[in-house]
Amino acid sequence: MTALLTRPDDEGVRPGPAEAPPSDREATLLGRGMPTDRLRGWIVTLVLTVIGAIVRIQDLAGATDVGTPVFDEKHYVPQAWQMLRNGGYEDNAGYELVVHPPLAKQLIAIGEWLFGYNGWGWRIMPALAGTLIVLLTIRIARRLTRSTLLGGIAGVLVICDGVLHLQSRMGMLDIFIAVFVLAAFSCLLCDRDQVRERLAVAVREGWIGESPWGPKLGFRWWRFATGLMIGLTFGVKWSALYYIAAFGLLCVAFDVAARRAAGVERPWLGTLRRDVLPALWAILIIPFLMYLAAFWAWFASETGTDRHYTEIKDIAPGFWGWVPPALRSLGDYAMNVLHFHETLLTPKTNPHPWESKPWTWPMGLRPMLYYTNGNLTGCGESRCTSITMLIGTPAMWWLALPMLGWGLWRWFFRADWRYAAVLVGYFAGLLPWFTNIDRQMYFFYATPMAPFLVLGLTLALGQILGGAKRGFERRGTGLLVVALYVGLVVANFAWLWPILNGVPITNAHWQAEMWLPSWR
Repeated sequence: MTALLTRPDDEGVRPGPAEAPPSDREATLLGRGMPTDRLRGWIVTLVLTVIGAIVRIQDLAGATDVGTPVFDEKHYVPQAWQMLRNGGYEDNAGYELVVHPPLAKQLIAIGEWLFGYNGWGWRIMPALAGTLIVLLTIRIARRLTRSTLLGGIAGVLVICDGVLHLQSRMGMLDIFIAVFVLAAFSCLLCDRDQVRERLAVAVREGWIGESPWGPKLGFRWWRFATGLMIGLTFGVKWSALYYIAAFGLLCVAFDVAARRAAGVERPWLGTLRRDVLPALWAILIIPFLMYLAAFWAWFASETGTDRHYTEIKDIAPGFWGWVPPALRSLGDYAMNVLHFHETLLTPKTNPHPWESKPWTWPMGLRPMLYYTNGNLTGCGESRCTSITMLIGTPAMWWLALPMLGWGLWRWFFRADWRYAAVLVGYFAGLLPWFTNIDRQMYFFYATPMAPFLVLGLTLALGQILGGAKRGFERRGTGLLVVALYVGLVVANFAWLWPILNGVPITNAHWQAEMWLPSWR
């Protein structure tokens, strides 16, 4: 993969570092600089983020089951309320479905503390997480494309994605995975740019070749922040393990590519010698420490779920006798949770009606019905229906396969590191689910993939738009195509609005929303 991450930007790539003089190596390392319109960039970011917040927060408590949680909210919302009562941990052993780490439920509990046990209370923190995704997506797209315009376009697209919209309005866990993964990805991109800036200084000052391994790069705060963000993801769900592996490999690939571009004599060995051990600390060890820290209230409790599991079950410690009893109990608790997930299989005779498998997720072919109420008024007829359905905006999700194909081509045949990075994030959320296709799965597991879909589409739109030097007519045609597409996405989102927000509609309107047989 590292051989395909050597080009710093999409256009104007300079000769390879082996033939280039030092000044050209420096230019190759730095690539195109960030846009100089910092103020305008932040104005665009904040305006779109506020719009995203309004869209996510409006009528937040509307679609509830007579004031109670819907779908999987019924698991996590009461657990968050237990945490609020107990000071941060679950203790209802009879419930016995505490199968995820506590962080996201603790965040939901903050909302319940602020607003009470109601829709606003258990949904406000997911809504804030979804709003933060808008901000992060804009800034990441701006960094990837070096364009404030394309950053703004990415912001519009992420606001108009049905999956991120509805998951931001549900007291569930997956929106927190999406925001922390995206934050980790943004930190990793900042680390890449910082490494190249430090190596460019070494090239400019003439000491890049003092060692065949290349220079030491000092403490890398952005890489450290990447580990912290993945650690927060780990505190939400174990699926963070896949991002630890994916982002760890991506970090190493970035380092090898940077050292090679700087003209380091042995870039691979230099990366192994200088970078890999600190990377293991930052992206592997720190997340595990953060995972343990997420259980702070559980460790401090006496009645947390399985807190004294080893003592109650009188489990002989054996080799693990040197480990404190609390950690042994957490380990046995984790093994029980692992057993739960391994045996959570699709029933052969009675599968869940809204279950889906991962090959349907890229195009959103099997959405999920969260809530329905067929005895309402307010739609102009005597009987109305309120529906809440998790569905990806087709104008984006139906282009997932072309985006992936184009991205892979750009990655492997044009050495475009931007597509490589985005696709690593996308596939880390998709491919691991193919390892056990008998497991019970649902479309909401695809939530962390959605921001990377938006970023991939934004990169493609940037190429359609064309560079500023491509000529007035070419640029104008590209701008027209991009504007029409963004308008189509907004219109598609507006059409889906009633079934994303539980707005009372007629049955005929409901049927018109169902475009595919697999949506029913």
